[in-house]
Amino acid sequence: MSEVNLAARTGRSTGSRESRRIRREGGVPAIVYGHGREPVAVTVDAIELSRALNTDAGSNALISLDLGDETVTTMAREVERHPFRREYRHVDFVEVSLTDTLEAEVHLEFVGEAVGTVEGGVFSPSRSTALIEALATSIPNYIEVDVSALEIGDALRIEDLPVVEGVTYLDDPDLVVCAVTVPISEEELEAAVEAVAGEEEEEELEAAEGEEEELEAAEGEEAEAGDDDDASEGSEEDS
Repeated sequence: MSEVNLAARTGRSTGSRESRRIRREGGVPAIVYGHGREPVAVTVDAIELSRALNTDAGSNALISLDLGDETVTTMAREVERHPFRREYRHVDFVEVSLTDTLEAEVHLEFVGEAVGTVEGGVFSPSRSTALIEALATSIPNYIEVDVSALEIGDALRIEDLPVVEGVTYLDDPDLVVCAVTVPISEEELEAAVEAVAGEEEEEELEAAEGEEEELEAAEGEEAEAGDDDDASEGSEEDS
């Protein structure tokens, strides 16, 4: 994986007012930390940051961050985006060592046409990424998964993913990545929806009955406690 160069200005003030000013001027407030480094508040250009995070490597891109007096190798983590606009609001840059292994989510690229789809089956991907561990320089941009041999009823699991040099898969080996399933008719779909709705209604009824029983039990305990108090008061009056 090649590194992307990105300039960062140090010495910015912290606080929401300063962060808003930086964004108005086309920057993005960020912080750099990791490997025993004291957190450093920096500012990066919004356009340049977007370019750095939109390479083939995506969020796993190695970013050579120029801090002026030094350059550190980092990865962007905890990327905060605006909920409506396509802009970055804040980024955490974590310094990484090229000799340490890292965990990363890598995109799965499904290629080929499954045999089962030609026979009327439906290709159903259940995961789009895989959690891996590798050296920073060995993290692949994506993992290519050939699905052409899948027939109806077949599934690929994490353990079936291709071997990539220097990469260890961390997900459960039995976790299904994709499958070719039998197409379901509208009648079967409606029946399945009704069955799920019936189960949910039954669960809600059981929960309500459980709450009612707990309430009755609590009221019974309160009544017994009241009787005990009355008996105690009567004893005191007799004495």
